[in-house]
Amino acid sequence: MGALVVGVIGSGNIGKGVAKLSTVAGLETVMANSRGPASLVEAVADLGEHAAADTVEQTILRADVVVLAIPFGAGGDLPAGVLVGKTVVDATNYYPDRDGHIAALDEGTVTSSEHVASLLPDARLVKGLNNIDFVRLPQLGRPAGSAERSALPIAGDDPAAKAEVTAFLDAIGFDALDLGPLAEGRRSQPGTPIYVTPYSRPAESAVEDPMQRFLTAVPVPVPLAEAIELTASV
Repeated sequence: MGALVVGVIGSGNIGKGVAKLSTVAGLETVMANSRGPASLVEAVADLGEHAAADTVEQTILRADVVVLAIPFGAGGDLPAGVLVGKTVVDATNYYPDRDGHIAALDEGTVTSSEHVASLLPDARLVKGLNNIDFVRLPQLGRPAGSAERSALPIAGDDPAAKAEVTAFLDAIGFDALDLGPLAEGRRSQPGTPIYVTPYSRPAESAVEDPMQRFLTAVPVPVPLAEAIELTASV
């Protein structure tokens, strides 16, 4: 895994969290956003020697695994032609009040990642890294074999791409729970039992402000056996 190059598209909280875990694991990590590499100078400097910034297109070309850490509605702005054949981790989530209503998603006839896949028809898309919040993501990475190691669900139609994503998650400190084909990503979408809530508990001291309660919540490992139970109920 030492030679793996990870491309992170998006420099928000999830993107920065993924990039942090990736660089700490010693993986070469390239970040990109819609504002261009000049806007990422400080973020890359904070990440250290394994991090770099580039344009979206060049980041994709340089990467072995591309992580989409962008707003769901920005999927249509991605360069689909450059993503042909690339292993892509879809960490996005559909929130209709934020992203605008899409009838097929509201009706449940397709999942959010199936919708993203329709925009990137020749990418090897894997749903993943979407069900854990940005605070607990960098806090819960653990070495393989640790009793406190958490599992994150993935789903995809390409077995080789899922194997690559499983190896990537392992490198940054997580087990992967393979839910099956991309359509099974519905079991890790917002509102499902494994979405965000199991990975934290409120801090012991009472905090009235909801955002402070969220930020100060204690990280809770979700081992593979528990993740299987949580997703099996959907």
